[in-house]
Amino acid sequence: MIRVLIADDQGMVRTGFTVFLSGQPDIEVVGEAADGREAVERAAELKPDVVLMDVRMPVMNGLEATRQLMARDIGAKVLILTTFDLDDYVYEALRAGASGFLLKDASAAQLVEAVRVVAAGEALLAPAITKRLITEFARLGSPRPVPGRRLDELTERETEVLLLVAQALSNQEIAEKLFVAEQTVKTHVGRVLMKLGLRDRAQAIVYAYESGLVRPGE
Repeated sequence: MIRVLIADDQGMVRTGFTVFLSGQPDIEVVGEAADGREAVERAAELKPDVVLMDVRMPVMNGLEATRQLMARDIGAKVLILTTFDLDDYVYEALRAGASGFLLKDASAAQLVEAVRVVAAGEALLAPAITKRLITEFARLGSPRPVPGRRLDELTERETEVLLLVAQALSNQEIAEKLFVAEQTVKTHVGRVLMKLGLRDRAQAIVYAYESGLVRPGE
């Protein structure tokens, strides 16, 4: 079962998401939170696999709550809920440790699929979100230094896989491009994350740009 915590200051949104998700045989909604501070406290208590996190909440916003969750190393993946796909929050949310984004007007089917994708360790980045992220990296200019992480520790194939992950491709899509089995790609991705000390694919995408491995427009 995928254990989910829903953090949103709107009660109707929490109720709607709970109804959608609770109807799935593999998903259990274990709790709700009405602000960021409560989300952190509830996550520490309930140990969910996925936290659906609204950005704009009272007391503590979703970005700070995400940072605190990652700092506590609870093990939960954070799926950011947003009203706008071009929010200024995209870049900072990914840097804070979010694994993906979901628009609040997404369908019930999209919501369920998003939870499953993030729980499986995949990055959930819609094309519009990816475009916004690349624009932000282009605005920032030169690569940022990334302490303690060395690209030269990766093999040639692992570097190739990281480049494709940075394009927000799935394991299946990468396997098709490289003419290898999907399980082989999973193994490579796991090694990349381990060697570079990265939490998940979303963090790998940020790393690929910040290290200069990928540059906007390439």
